[in-house]
Amino acid sequence: MQPASLWRWLWTAFNLLQFGFTLLWTAGLISVALLLHALSGGDRRLPLRMAARCWAPGLLGGAGARLEVEGLERVDWSRPHVLVANHQSVIDICALFRAVPVPLHFLLKQEMDRVPFVGWYAKAMGMVFIRRDNRRAATASLRRAATLVRGGAILCIFPEGTRSRDGSVAAFKPGAFQVAIDAGAQVLPVALEGTGAVLPPDGFFRVRPGRIRVRFGAPLPLATDVGPLDRSALAAQARSAVLGLLR
Repeated sequence: MQPASLWRWLWTAFNLLQFGFTLLWTAGLISVALLLHALSGGDRRLPLRMAARCWAPGLLGGAGARLEVEGLERVDWSRPHVLVANHQSVIDICALFRAVPVPLHFLLKQEMDRVPFVGWYAKAMGMVFIRRDNRRAATASLRRAATLVRGGAILCIFPEGTRSRDGSVAAFKPGAFQVAIDAGAQVLPVALEGTGAVLPPDGFFRVRPGRIRVRFGAPLPLATDVGPLDRSALAAQARSAVLGLLR
């Protein structure tokens, strides 16, 4: 066997072990989190922090990812925000759970509610699912998301709508920014760098060790001196801010 072929075979075998670890770690931690959620009478604080303190670090470490976080000092984390981030990989969620210093919620595509363990956890934690193929249902989901944020939650949205295959940042869909407007919460731009290299969006679990950076920008207000911003203007400003953080 040629050295290059042997190296590829070894990486494939190692990735299979990592995939098995990911499944077992996720199922085990979520089971414990759901049990604590039930025993506490529905209190979500500890199960949500388990995602940040246990689940996410375990998966990042298992992938060989080194996480760097910048810009936390720009944000008043005692206030609700709508985080908007570029999206390169499923490991983005791990990086954000770990980087954000307070409990974090996500707006997830509807298909995620059928994923064992992950979907169960997301439902129990009050995450919001959105149907992208049904405008009326999507609007109702965005209203629920705004209610969640008005209640004090930090909500993360990936406004590109899907993962980038080449690292570029697609246009931000303006509908998601209606959540911030309805909730009266500032929009917080977040740039993720390196996640697509650690766990590419295509192929079967091709993990490679690497550095992941999470950069928080300055919160964006909902209005300027000349008046309130509409959701399209907010989307354009947020995308520009994320691109600036990536540069």
